[in-house]
Amino acid sequence: MGEFELIRHYFAAAPCAQAGDGVALGIGDDCALLALPAGQQLAVSTDTLVAGVHFPDAAEPFLLGQRALAVAASDLAAMGAEPIGFTLALTLPSVAEGWLQGFAEGLNRMASQCRLSLIGGDTTRGPLSLTMTVFGRVPAGQALLRSGARAGDLLCVGGVLGDAAGALPLVLGQAEAVDAVAASLLAHYWSPPPQFGLGLALRGKATAAMDISDGLLADCGHIASASGVALALELEALPLSNALLALLGRQAAQTAALTGGDDYVLVFSLPPEHLPALRAEGWPIHVLGQVREGQGVCLLDACGHDITPAVRGYQHFRETP
Repeated sequence: MGEFELIRHYFAAAPCAQAGDGVALGIGDDCALLALPAGQQLAVSTDTLVAGVHFPDAAEPFLLGQRALAVAASDLAAMGAEPIGFTLALTLPSVAEGWLQGFAEGLNRMASQCRLSLIGGDTTRGPLSLTMTVFGRVPAGQALLRSGARAGDLLCVGGVLGDAAGALPLVLGQAEAVDAVAASLLAHYWSPPPQFGLGLALRGKATAAMDISDGLLADCGHIASASGVALALELEALPLSNALLALLGRQAAQTAALTGGDDYVLVFSLPPEHLPALRAEGWPIHVLGQVREGQGVCLLDACGHDITPAVRGYQHFRETP
């Protein structure tokens, strides 16, 4: 099967490749064309997942298709953007029709959930890797940035933390868990739902935001640096799922929540007056701590002592001692 036949068979004919809202021209020409209403800005983000680095070589293709798009789409949610479309650059060691069918089905499932249209991409031969570029729109001046946190804001998160890190040993076959616990954790790892609704609800309210991919402490460091403030987190305020606690126990679960990464929930700073209305709307917002004058990120125990760990999250190019 040649490149163009592969694209036509598995991707161009998929439901997610049909033109959607904001897509003037999709797959079939040299470029896709996006239509933005007046006063809107285009939000763009790219993510690459590499076999053996971001997922096991033997990952089930259906689950991989879901995860690959979900983690890219989460960046749009973090900016308060509405989804439009995405491109896929797929590098394959060989053409395996069963693998491609499963991957395309998983990709289409997540695209439907996210309301994203597949509008183009590329295929080539090489070690397995997936690159997604996602496109969204946001009213001019309303995008959620990392740089607006102010002293006195609350530091909040839009869901439980650590489930994906808890699932990783299960994904790698290094641990086992009872069915109910494993199913809950693995669902969060393979199909993390981008928080588009929460991102939209935070427009005009949150002063800074991002999604958690490399670990809570590491990603909070990005907000602190961009905003020129200090973030103080409380250990006992970490929201932990029953499944994670059942698998790891409290101390290891806290470590997973702080440094594990791959949560893809939103962390954001919020003036206190906005919290009651957002909670009344049903958003699962947990207050982790406060924004203060100063710089950096610190973790406090129940007595207010600084217990910030040295390792704060995942880095691709961290120097080893």
